[in-house]
Amino acid sequence: HDQSQSITQLTTQPHHPSTSPSIKVRRSPLQSINAAPTKSFFVDMLTRDIDLKDAILDLLDNCVDGIQRTLRDEGGEVEDPDLPYEGFWADIELSDKVFKISDNCGGIPLEVARRYAFRMGKPRDISDDDDIATIGTYGIGMKRAIFKMGQSAEVRSQTEQEAFKVLIQPDWLVSDQSWDLPIEATKNFLEEPGTIVKVRSLKPEISTQLGAKSFQAELSKEIEALYSYIMAKGLEITVNKKPVKAKPLVLQWEGVKKLTDPETQAIAPYLYEGQEEDVEVKIAVGFHRKQPSADEIENAESPKRRTSDTAGWTIVCNDRVVVANDKTILTGWGESGIPKYHPQYIAISGVVNFKSNDARKLPLTTTKRGIDASSELYLHVKERMREGLRLFTTYTNKWKNVPKEERQRTQQAKAQSPTLMFERVKKVDDGQFSSDKGKNGKGQSSKPSVWTAVKDKKFEIEQRFIPNLPTPPSVAQSKRISFNKPIEEVRTIAEYLFGDPDCPATTVGEACFEEVLNQAQDDAAANT
Repeated sequence: HDQSQSITQLTTQPHHPSTSPSIKVRRSPLQSINAAPTKSFFVDMLTRDIDLKDAILDLLDNCVDGIQRTLRDEGGEVEDPDLPYEGFWADIELSDKVFKISDNCGGIPLEVARRYAFRMGKPRDISDDDDIATIGTYGIGMKRAIFKMGQSAEVRSQTEQEAFKVLIQPDWLVSDQSWDLPIEATKNFLEEPGTIVKVRSLKPEISTQLGAKSFQAELSKEIEALYSYIMAKGLEITVNKKPVKAKPLVLQWEGVKKLTDPETQAIAPYLYEGQEEDVEVKIAVGFHRKQPSADEIENAESPKRRTSDTAGWTIVCNDRVVVANDKTILTGWGESGIPKYHPQYIAISGVVNFKSNDARKLPLTTTKRGIDASSELYLHVKERMREGLRLFTTYTNKWKNVPKEERQRTQQAKAQSPTLMFERVKKVDDGQFSSDKGKNGKGQSSKPSVWTAVKDKKFEIEQRFIPNLPTPPSVAQSKRISFNKPIEEVRTIAEYLFGDPDCPATTVGEACFEEVLNQAQDDAAANT
């Protein structure tokens, strides 16, 4: 302190070259100070803002990453392109004593384990997974899940060539002297390459959750919602030995042959595809089921309906669902002329699929369970989501007064996967479904492309298919009903019916009329 004070005095006093002697200050070398983070800080910060279910899902994401590495190392060839994950499985076991996840997804190479798999964050110079579509960017998923749940863990992994075991003990977590973990090479212990993560010494609140039947059921439901897309591609997931069933998204359409004539009206989805640098985007939105009846709309808010409802937008990043069945402004509902979600739109469903080998370019939040709504990429894609959404909300509103005619008109529509729809719509342009095939001398259709350009094109590649949806028959005789009511009363009814006090007065009036008309028709039918 005395030396520092004297140095300060010497260096801050005014210097007069003509009168002051030359002064040389000898600085003794200062010792370094410890600026290393503590393990308790890392553990607290990593686990504070993540839900237990999300931490477990991080481990499932690692299973999918392992599958992708395995397929890459095998040359990327699969027997069935529609089932690239067939033969792979992940099993989750949970109780109030232990958490365990096992898989056959290829295992962790010993060299990867030594270099970075157990580090608190992925080093910048690691490029091992740059050629596969993962969603991990920070390298903290497995460690965060372990620390979220307990004080000790065992990680065992086996590849085709080698096997190892890593133990994390409670004393390691409280000591800041060393960050090294013991790793032990072992003999093969699995029938096929895979990984086992077992967490013990559970935290009291985690033990209570994992042991609760309600939590176990909620986890299965969460996996069903977020991993159906992957399970539909072949991955099998079990929770406490019970298989989780996939609910793949399907959309209604009347077949590809009707698309060969752009003048033909037919039920079909809105499709969009774009590519910007290393990111591919696909959108499909349409009807996932028949239009609801009046009774279904009335009962749509019941708890049973809410748990089984698959309406709304699902967003997928590299095969992982990060947003499921969203009906909020996040996915375009209730903004830019799109109405807020209402049970009358229960048949509308859409999926957005982002894919990139560089997960940092995906519009993901750090938890990997949400979309960054401010992402420039997502904001541009959202414009196309609203464009597709507008088609089907408008259709629903046009046909709601003639539900019987609508059902008769669309009874030929059948469910199909969006992936297959993309393939078949493209084949229309190739002439494979056109009656005019060969007329231009090249074996292709001479009719205009069913894919149209995006006017405000921002990506390198952007095109879309806009379906020519059926229009309802015109009403031969009608009367106009017009009256005025206080604004606040109209807003009150609008809020009651649609959850939106700013809903147009015309829509409110029509809804009131339809409500009374339905009651009158029901009473008349009951009296006959």
